[in-house]
Amino acid sequence: MRKYLLDLTVSSNEKLSGNYILMKLTSEEKLPEMLPGQFAEVRVDGSPSTFLRRPISIHYVDRNTNELWFLIQLVGDGTRKLADLKKGDLLNVMLPLGNSFSMPTTEQKELLLVGGGVGTAPMLMLGSVLKNLGFEPTFLLGARSKKDLLQLDKFEAYGNVFVTTEDATYGEKGFVTNHSILKQKKFDKIYTCGPTPMMKAVAAYASKNGIECEVSLENTMACGIGACLCCVTDTKEGHKCVCSDGPVFNIKDLKWQI
Repeated sequence: MRKYLLDLTVSSNEKLSGNYILMKLTSEEKLPEMLPGQFAEVRVDGSPSTFLRRPISIHYVDRNTNELWFLIQLVGDGTRKLADLKKGDLLNVMLPLGNSFSMPTTEQKELLLVGGGVGTAPMLMLGSVLKNLGFEPTFLLGARSKKDLLQLDKFEAYGNVFVTTEDATYGEKGFVTNHSILKQKKFDKIYTCGPTPMMKAVAAYASKNGIECEVSLENTMACGIGACLCCVTDTKEGHKCVCSDGPVFNIKDLKWQI
């Protein structure tokens, strides 16, 4: 899939609850094709401590407005510089990078999309694509607290949404793998992205119940094209670069203890 190096224009940069922003970018030209699960490498200007591009999941692509959405967690100087961008500012972006989630077969009707923290980002675009294909996905979103839950209304546009919070301020108390929906419904395929312990727990549940499962890994990805080798992960076929061979992997291919 062809990669592009683009100067995109910030159309809005909204502060969300917690340490998150929703950045929308546009271009005078039609945005290139992007698939759910792919990501971009963003150049951060004006940050003396940020030398490398930052990998950011493709959150959503609005073809009606020709906008690309990024959901960004503010964790350091680089991402905080991104939060300072104003409408009309330019952002240099390399995209689309990596592989994508695979689409379900016609027999895989019950689909579960599990996201935790900023790992909910790729689930929105995936949900929209599945909805357009005629599926009715189920979202299971986890957060530490109610204030960390983001854009529930956006997810509700594409499927049923279930929530867990660790402090019981919204939805069911506990981790995503504690939610009662996992006992009430049999799923045919699971997609997940979020903190590694969460994904490993979801993968263990899927493996135990014979459910196909794909995970989107969040290793540090400096170059985005498999050159720097800083994002290598161990698979049953040997070491692979998450940025170029992933970020999406089937759990059958990983050496996780599941």
